[in-house]
Amino acid sequence: MPNYREMMEVTGLKSRSSIFKLVKRLEEKGAVGKDSKGFLIPKKLFGEVKVLGVIEAGFPSPAEEELIDTMTLDTWLIKNKEATYILKVQGDSMIEAGIMPGDAVLVDRSRTPKSGDIVIAEIDDGWTMKYLRGEGQKAYLMPANKKYKPIYPKNELVIAAVVITVIRKLHD
Repeated sequence: MPNYREMMEVTGLKSRSSIFKLVKRLEEKGAVGKDSKGFLIPKKLFGEVKVLGVIEAGFPSPAEEELIDTMTLDTWLIKNKEATYILKVQGDSMIEAGIMPGDAVLVDRSRTPKSGDIVIAEIDDGWTMKYLRGEGQKAYLMPANKKYKPIYPKNELVIAAVVITVIRKLHD
C-alpha cells in the first residue's frame, strides 16, 4: 500500500490531514486496515462470489448450474495479507508466461523464492519481474520472451516477492 506522501501525489490532495481523513473513511468501509507496525494493508480486495459449479475446458459436457459454495477471492489467493500487494505490468518480457502489458500481478513478499518461480527482483539497482533460475551465487533472471536475454547480476540480486497470480481484465 502507498504511504501518505505517495497518496498525496496520486490523489492530488495537498495536505496530510486530507489523506488521513481519506484513510479513516477507507478503514470505516472495511477496505483497508493496519498491520502490526501501523502500515496500511488491503482488507478486502473482493467481496464474496458464488461458486456455481465446474466448467469443462476440454470436450463439452452437460452442465447444470448449482450453487456449490461461496468464497472470496481474498481467501483463495492470499495467505499473508500483510505481505501481499498488486503491481501493474509494463513491458513484454514475460509474454510467453502469459503475462501481458497492462495486466496486474498479485505478489507475496513472505514466500520463499525457488528456481522456476516468477519473482519481483532488484538486480544491480534496477527492478524487474522474471523467472528465477539457479540458486545462491549462481542465481539469475530469465525472461519469457525470446527477444530478451537472461540477466546475470553483476553485483547483487535481491528477490523481493514471488508472483502468486496474474490478473487480467478482459472487458470494461
